[in-house]
Amino acid sequence: MKRFELISFPSDQALAKAAAGRWLDVIAAAQRAGKKLTVALSGGRIARTFFEAAVSESIQRNAAWTHVHFFWADERCVPPNDPENNFAIAQKLLFGPLAIADGQIHRIQGELDPSTASAQAADKLLEWTQTKPGGTPILDLVFLGMGEDGHVASLFPGDPVDVSASAPIYRPVKASKPPPMRISLGYPTIFAAREAYVLVSGPGKEPALKESVRGVDSTPLAYVLNRRQGTLVLTSVKLP
Repeated sequence: MKRFELISFPSDQALAKAAAGRWLDVIAAAQRAGKKLTVALSGGRIARTFFEAAVSESIQRNAAWTHVHFFWADERCVPPNDPENNFAIAQKLLFGPLAIADGQIHRIQGELDPSTASAQAADKLLEWTQTKPGGTPILDLVFLGMGEDGHVASLFPGDPVDVSASAPIYRPVKASKPPPMRISLGYPTIFAAREAYVLVSGPGKEPALKESVRGVDSTPLAYVLNRRQGTLVLTSVKLP
């Protein structure tokens, strides 16, 4: 299996529609197999377009969601009704329109002390997933974005890898952009996910994406791509 597959789209809308279609395929396959599906969502600019596309695709397919459980790749340390909160965006654009039951949504409580919120989020994820030897949870699917600096989740450049890996599930992070305090999955849990989709859109990201796919550990996204098999990178960013 290839380390990753890079697929380009002419617009954010086309990217979102393709990602939503692939996700609905995974959801339907899990339902047919009688299995629950554990998914970690991300925020970022593309999330709004992606969530709206997922709702539209779900309505067209009359999809079932009762077997899907939602977690987060990262969260901002703000109240759950704050516009910067990743859960708040998903609640408005995805969970609400699809009438997802509260018991399927396992948000990170960013309004708490970050260490407490990280520990509680890790415990909740462990309740719902299988684990690798050593205790790293295995999510079925992780959605990631990429920032202009190549960061994924809230794993930023300059953050020592040994620190990021020391708390393999969730840990507090001081971000290089506002809001400063966040909670992020560690690299090991991202590596362990059965599938990972990286949605890359927005101006100014060409240099970081080009750098990330070179095969050198020069950005957080590159570090992920070099250590996972079969990661899917969907982008509307035009590469030379």
